[in-house]
Amino acid sequence: MNTKGSLPPRAPRPTRRSSHGSASRVPESRTPLRIVVGLVALAIVAGAFGLLSARCSPSSDVAAPTGYVSPYDWSGLERSGDRLTYYEDGVLSSRFGIDVSDHQGSIDWNAVAADGVEFALVRVGNRGYTEGVLYADDRYAENIDGATSAGLDVGAYFFSQATSVEEAREEAEFVLNLLAGRYLALPVVYDHEPVNDAAGRANALDRETLTACARAFCERIEQGGYSTMIYGNSGDMARYDRADLGGRPVWFAEYDAAQPHAQFDFVMWQYTNAGTVAGIDTNVDLNLLLDTK
Repeated sequence: MNTKGSLPPRAPRPTRRSSHGSASRVPESRTPLRIVVGLVALAIVAGAFGLLSARCSPSSDVAAPTGYVSPYDWSGLERSGDRLTYYEDGVLSSRFGIDVSDHQGSIDWNAVAADGVEFALVRVGNRGYTEGVLYADDRYAENIDGATSAGLDVGAYFFSQATSVEEAREEAEFVLNLLAGRYLALPVVYDHEPVNDAAGRANALDRETLTACARAFCERIEQGGYSTMIYGNSGDMARYDRADLGGRPVWFAEYDAAQPHAQFDFVMWQYTNAGTVAGIDTNVDLNLLLDTK
């Protein structure tokens, strides 16, 4: 199932150049040789320390030197308020969307569509992180049907706390039963995250088991006729053996960044959890679906 639609072309934008002020010149002065040598040594140490600090800072834009090269040219990323768009070679190559759950309450999907939202990922349900009970989202059917009726492309996601392949398959069956054959233009997403509670049943899951759970969930969903995707931020994705995920696309989460810093490929970016959209009374997650084909 294709998860990306065709996007209308846009006229090429004029090339924009960033302006940088010229560095000021410092008047030369004569200094004894020993002082010069000492100052040079101090400068080298300070420079090394500054570089190390920049690389270790969470807010630094310096990427880890892994050799990874993003398929996207982020100079084509544009922002207007809390809305992002991405252009490649002057052509619009993204779609704007949201993800929702019953936490957003009742949603006016026609107002959402009129506000420029093109797609929605709807939570279908979750597994409890202590007892492991499966729960359906209270508004999953209302949200899927409402978003579809309003003309949005719709996908779904499930918050997993599976601790075994058997539980992951159980979750997939649960999702398929809830979807009941509904058409989805976008994937069903597997979202497995550690929780901020020492009682979290899946917090200490090893990489092999976690990866096997994701694969088992996705395989069963795909057998049901839907495409799949894996959700996570950099930390979540580091918990997986990504080479063993079957090349499934990634929905990447990183908030309040000028551009994504993922060291792996992804097709969708959840870039804030504090967005505002007409028809929704609460803050909502905003997403950019990258369509470069």
